Amino acid sequence: MDGISTILWDVGGVLLSNGWDRQQRDAVLAKFGLDEADFERRHAEVDQAWEKDEIGADEYLSRTVFFEPRNFTQAEFVEAMRAESTLLADSAMGILRELSASEEYVLATVNNESRMMNEFRLGKFNLLDQFDAFFSSCYLGLRKPDRKIYQVALDVLQRDPEGVVFIDDRVENVAAAASLGIHGVRYEGSEQLTGELVRLGILPVLGRFRALRVQEA
Repeated sequence: MDGISTILWDVGGVLLSNGWDRQQRDAVLAKFGLDEADFERRHAEVDQAWEKDEIGADEYLSRTVFFEPRNFTQAEFVEAMRAESTLLADSAMGILRELSASEEYVLATVNNESRMMNEFRLGKFNLLDQFDAFFSSCYLGLRKPDRKIYQVALDVLQRDPEGVVFIDDRVENVAAAASLGIHGVRYEGSEQLTGELVRLGILPVLGRFRALRVQEA
């Protein structure tokens, strides 16, 4: 296929707040009065396994929080974790939705997330309707910036790297994708992303789609 055919997206930091990054953890720990240093030490021991789905949510929480009796329940803690997921203040969600509605590109996620948080966020923010595929760490057992996670996406979608764009807010993740020949775009806001997509020849599609919708209205 000539030109760009596929756009791969990070979720946290591009579309939504991060799911369970340091900022979200700090807020929940403060809510329940938990010792931050102790939690972070325990979290570091199991984080990769949790995001790769080598352990489930019950084991993760039993090793980080509920290794001793608490005056709150696991359900209450999970609810607080989920509440930290919000639409990013300067989200690319509008751009994603227009690209999805145009039906001119294959759209897929490439993100690091535990199964519990990933599936909640996909459903809560209607991302299941926007994307064609989900290359998440919890499904593949691989985490960015491991080059293998991008290679799996290329192999499954049967795409050459030069026809693929990857959008992420973290330099190291963009660099790993770019090392395979994928067009890497670091997300620094919706306006900046718009400029990058114009440069790559993608946003003219949105312009045609917007015009068509106006005519149909």
